[in-house]
Amino acid sequence: MTEPKIADRKPAVLEMAAGTYWFCACGGSAKQPFCDGSHKGGEFRPLKVELADPARIAFCQCKRSRNQPRCDGTHKTLQEG
Repeated sequence: MTEPKIADRKPAVLEMAAGTYWFCACGGSAKQPFCDGSHKGGEFRPLKVELADPARIAFCQCKRSRNQPRCDGTHKTLQEG
């Protein structure tokens, strides 16, 4: 499996309303951190995020978090380049 594209080296911290969202797992979406269909034809699939209540979420944008879709700080350990 190939690595997803790094969309950014910091999380997207957003105030989210209750609802269903699709998190971009490939890193190619122009609507980060959400899916815009850029993964089509590739090995990645978006991650469904269901929020029962409004919440402030730090969405991972490096796509390496072990707690997807939430940021776990992994971006701090990535090498530049």
